[in-house]
Amino acid sequence: MLQHLLGSKPERQALLALPATGIVAVLALIVLPRLDAGAETLRLWLQISFVAIACAGILIAFFIRRISLDRRQIAEGEQRFHRMMEDSPIGIAVVGLDGRIRKANSAFASMLGYLRHEIEALTVLQITHPDHIQAGRETMESLTDGMASTFHFEKRYLRKDGTPVWAQLAGSIIRDTDSGRPLYLVSQIEDIDARKQSEARIAEAETRWNFALAGAGQGVWDLDMRKGGTTYSGTWVKMLGFSEGELDGDPDRWLTMIHPDDRETVAEADRAHLEGKTDFFEAEFRMRHKDGHWIWILDRGKAIERDAQGRLIRAIGSLTNITRRKEAEERFAVSAAMLADEKERLRVTLQSIGDAVICTDAANRITFMNPVAEKLTGVAGADALGKTLGHVYWAVDEETGQRIGVARPPVGGNAPSDQNSRAVLIRRDDTRCSIRQVVSPIMNDRSEFCGLVIVFQDFTDARALQRQLAHAAAHDALTGLANRSSFIRAMEDLVDQARKSGTEHQFMFVDLDHFKLVNDTGGHAAGDALLKKVANAMRSALGPEDVVARLGGDEFAVILRCGSAASARIAARSIIDAIRGLGFVWDGRPHQIGASIGLAAIRAGCGEVDEIIALADAACYAAKAAGRGCVFATPDENSTGIGSATPEPLAAAS
Repeated sequence: MLQHLLGSKPERQALLALPATGIVAVLALIVLPRLDAGAETLRLWLQISFVAIACAGILIAFFIRRISLDRRQIAEGEQRFHRMMEDSPIGIAVVGLDGRIRKANSAFASMLGYLRHEIEALTVLQITHPDHIQAGRETMESLTDGMASTFHFEKRYLRKDGTPVWAQLAGSIIRDTDSGRPLYLVSQIEDIDARKQSEARIAEAETRWNFALAGAGQGVWDLDMRKGGTTYSGTWVKMLGFSEGELDGDPDRWLTMIHPDDRETVAEADRAHLEGKTDFFEAEFRMRHKDGHWIWILDRGKAIERDAQGRLIRAIGSLTNITRRKEAEERFAVSAAMLADEKERLRVTLQSIGDAVICTDAANRITFMNPVAEKLTGVAGADALGKTLGHVYWAVDEETGQRIGVARPPVGGNAPSDQNSRAVLIRRDDTRCSIRQVVSPIMNDRSEFCGLVIVFQDFTDARALQRQLAHAAAHDALTGLANRSSFIRAMEDLVDQARKSGTEHQFMFVDLDHFKLVNDTGGHAAGDALLKKVANAMRSALGPEDVVARLGGDEFAVILRCGSAASARIAARSIIDAIRGLGFVWDGRPHQIGASIGLAAIRAGCGEVDEIIALADAACYAAKAAGRGCVFATPDENSTGIGSATPEPLAAAS
């Protein structure tokens, strides 16, 4: 402020020199009379001193007045800036180099749903959308490094309620006038959220329109006489094998591409519409593809602008490739003579249509496929006609993998419909689709076999849902291991097997050590993540034939199939080592857990399932009481009682 009031450096030096001169003059008046100087010398110094003091006083008065004027101008400037910020309809903010909002007007605060004192207590990063934080940092760096002095870009802020809002920013960095050091940024923020939403809606509508046209296989042409030519959409030109823009220009070029036999009919329809005799132009004709073959086209258009004399100025229309339809019409005309013989076949077919339908003749050759059948088999109807059924339709049993026969019924025998809900359709590309099929033979009035009607529907989603439900009913949702109910069923089967065949299996009851601490410090999310890692570690430590289940909470169970007590101890130690070795870190904090395991044998005379689990649970409790992280086995009535006296700690195992 003082530097601003004193002006430039020469002015400041002059202001400091004048008081110094006055002081020197006063000192001279005091010191010279004490010295032995002449009267003339004293008089001269006296005059000089008076002049210097007078000049210093005048200049001091001048600078005091100037300081007063500058202060008033500064106050007026600050007031103007304050009013300009408050009265501005767009947001204005003064931001420090540390990103803190030093000052903001009401428009900016209101745009983000804050009060002024609330937003001035925040930083720019706190109100910036995460996707735009990095761009903001890069802009700040370029401004402070002197690579830029102004900025202009669009970004998203976050309102107080968390919703994003688009804004357009423009501003500059303010620097010290002498040193050039950056001081702060002044930004103007305009709310462009409505504009952005409008642009998004327009883009979405245009995208939907283009997709609709492309999906329908329709090309668009636009004749504009003011521009001197016709433009065609990408779908239009690709329909005829050309590149985009290759046909733009000459408005009459399309007429030269029409089949000679159709040209006059099309030209007549075109003239009738140009003369206003018809509301629309519509014609079906053949056009030459770039490679030379002909395709059938349905052309529809309308003049949308005419001049005062009624002459065409602009017209817009669409072209649709109807080649398949025309070919189908030709095939229909050829087969019309065969309708009498196909009457019964068509009757049964029409009664069966509703899903995918394939019809064959007596020789098992395909005579009909509906679009759903084409989609499910992956074979076009035109390619399938006349082919044997096995070339297109190959269904096998879902469980056995054996092909499901669709052969003709025996001569003179009954001809019931054959239904199968476990069929799997194998396509030509080896992909599979679960289906439900009904195969109905076609018999004429003489009880002669005329062919088959196969009606099938896509059952993939239903089968997948059934499998998902079955899996969910038998597995733990968090870890993917077997759940308690399915584990108990498997254990019951093994207990029955042990009683009948004398085989022996081993049961483990696994309880995690120090797991509660993870839940208490990291929350249930940390506990869930750790349980998943524990499940993976246990699966990795065991063989593929062993059964691993989560009984609930931090309790797990394992069945070692056809395992001895010694192998069970080795496997238990492997599980303990694997769990202890889990490097689990949550929110930057490492957690160490362990496991205690109780073992019990599954053999003839071992008791019921709940008794075995109770024994293993008691052994696990003893392992915990013995210091945790170890294996404890129940007494073996058929041996010397290994593990019944003392638990075997993990340290000894490892």
